[in-house]
Amino acid sequence: MKKIFGLALLVCGFMMSAQTNSELLKHYEAYYNQMKVQGDIQGIINAMTHLNVLEPSQARQDTLAYIYMSEGKYVQAINTIGYERVPTDSDIAVEVKAVSLKAVKQPEMAIGLFEEMFKRNPNALIAYELAELNLQTQKIAEAEKHINYGLANAKDDMKKAFYETQQPYEVPLKSAFMYLNALTVYNKDKKANIDAAVDILDATLKLSPNFSLIQLTKSELLRQKQAAQAQAAQPKN
Repeated sequence: MKKIFGLALLVCGFMMSAQTNSELLKHYEAYYNQMKVQGDIQGIINAMTHLNVLEPSQARQDTLAYIYMSEGKYVQAINTIGYERVPTDSDIAVEVKAVSLKAVKQPEMAIGLFEEMFKRNPNALIAYELAELNLQTQKIAEAEKHINYGLANAKDDMKKAFYETQQPYEVPLKSAFMYLNALTVYNKDKKANIDAAVDILDATLKLSPNFSLIQLTKSELLRQKQAAQAQAAQPKN
């Protein structure tokens, strides 16, 4: 009789737990929808976190990580879904990992994930990210490969934003690839290729006169050239 009574209590406990869990799910689903209506990002994050704890779901986890990424919370995004390159990851998960790793200054790790993005959906925007990251890590041949792809496939309506000035601005994506091309030429031989790099920068500036970074880079390259010429002109003892 005691065993039957204990079993009944256990079953009752499971039923109450299931009911409570179901009620909590409904509560946080309603809370999530209300936070979306109000545009409360932190509320959305809180609701999604509770929902994922109550009823774990890869889709919810990916969505939560994407929200973190969109809000510039890159460490939280990585902590939510990890950083490993997983073939079965959703497109959202791969994008979150790639963008977040780049943002936290892990270019070597980010490259593999951007390569996965490019494998799934080849396009000039992803090629730009790969060109830039490979240039940062001094993989010149890889950078050049993606630059050539970008120059051939960048559409007129594709833009790239830059933030080195107080007022962010956009230039055509093709101009951005031309800028990276100039840097690639320069990095191949930092003494002999300054003029060739400057010629590319001048051509880019004609296409995009508002490209402020071009002027900064050109000024630095010409400064290096003048410094080298001055050093060469000094009499040798």
